[in-house]
Amino acid sequence: MNDVVVDEAFQSKEYRALIKEHLYKTIEFLLKKGIEFSIAAEVDYIKFNPPLPENIKEKFHPVSLFVLSNYTFETTHIEDDNLVFEAGFGEDNIGTVVSIPLLAIKQIFVDEYPLVINITEAGAEEMEKEVTNSMEAILANPENAQLLKRLKKR
Repeated sequence: MNDVVVDEAFQSKEYRALIKEHLYKTIEFLLKKGIEFSIAAEVDYIKFNPPLPENIKEKFHPVSLFVLSNYTFETTHIEDDNLVFEAGFGEDNIGTVVSIPLLAIKQIFVDEYPLVINITEAGAEEMEKEVTNSMEAILANPENAQLLKRLKKR
């Protein structure tokens, strides 16, 4: 099979939905069973609230490992298709709430065993949302909606 076809299949909306559900169900299972785990996630998509100082953020690799154990594990939950947990970073253990879109999670581990591997592009879903939001914004203007109706009649 050619690489383009394979790449298109694994970046398709259908496959991303399948992987997102698999990530969700795996995390849900681990949380229910009280099994601590680690994730490797794309840092570009992670939100920290409050934001971390630059000197800490710059030490992250593009895909970084987060160990969810002890207090961090206890605070871990899924909210709006994001994995959310509290954690401390740096020498001063600066506390923040970490929010990671499920598709930005590249791997889930228990000890040294990989449970899930995600090869989808996290940003693809965001681009789809932006297109949808742009269309909603265009249609929110009554003049644009009327113009589109006229164009459809032609």
